[in-house]
Amino acid sequence: MPDRPARPSKPQTVLEVIRRERIAPHLVRVYAGGAGFAAFRPNEFTDRYIKILFAKPELALVPPYDLAELRGRLDPSDLPVTRTYTVRQVNTAEQWLSIDFVVHGDEGLAGPWAATATPGDLIVFSGPGGGYSPDPTADWHLFAGDESALPAIAAALEALPADAEGVAFVEVYGAADEIVLEAPDGVDIRWVHRGDAAAGTSTVLADTIADFDWPTGRVQVFAHGERESMKALRAVFFDRHRLERAQVSLSGYWAYGRAEDRFQAEKREPIGQILEAAAR
Repeated sequence: MPDRPARPSKPQTVLEVIRRERIAPHLVRVYAGGAGFAAFRPNEFTDRYIKILFAKPELALVPPYDLAELRGRLDPSDLPVTRTYTVRQVNTAEQWLSIDFVVHGDEGLAGPWAATATPGDLIVFSGPGGGYSPDPTADWHLFAGDESALPAIAAALEALPADAEGVAFVEVYGAADEIVLEAPDGVDIRWVHRGDAAAGTSTVLADTIADFDWPTGRVQVFAHGERESMKALRAVFFDRHRLERAQVSLSGYWAYGRAEDRFQAEKREPIGQILEAAAR
């Protein structure tokens, strides 16, 4: 059998960090722009995401990365690794975009990078992708997620028509991690605190939404976050409330105890299935 041809590399955008700010104890916002912004093509989705490539600094690789060439000469452990993040905001007039990173000290790869990013540092990514934007004809909207989904929820709230109604449930550690969100007057922001429980180990989000007294009318749902939490919400949306698939954007952005490489691989396995074609 002939070898399967390698998939062509996706175009990469290379930007420079402009500044960073700590917007909550566990959230860092990084602004990036520069000459490379001209190559960035925003889409119409409010959950637009990019695949950021992180290379080992000691290898001094120069972006954009020729991944096929690197695979031919580097050990697999030295190849750039990918992390998926939502673009929080795009400012085409000023030529920059912002990305929010969840930070837990030295844990992970992207968080520590964001916590120490300085002006002039490079950020390399492909995309954006996406698949959701608010339906202005829905009677009301329901948003649900943890910190990983907060940028997409915030962008969706800002895109709602002024007369929109709904509720957003956002899971964070506690009150210190609540941030200001802009939303129409008819949309209620409800912060759900998990306390000292590690992210991905609490059922508080699904429990809260299960107990919520749903309004009448046709709802559009956007629910994204930790995989097992989204599976619990699947039962709420489809078993309890009998929603149609077209009403619901439901996906796992991450999984407790999994690095992204393993998490992405598990999307092709039974453990990783939430809804068909819900992968990010």
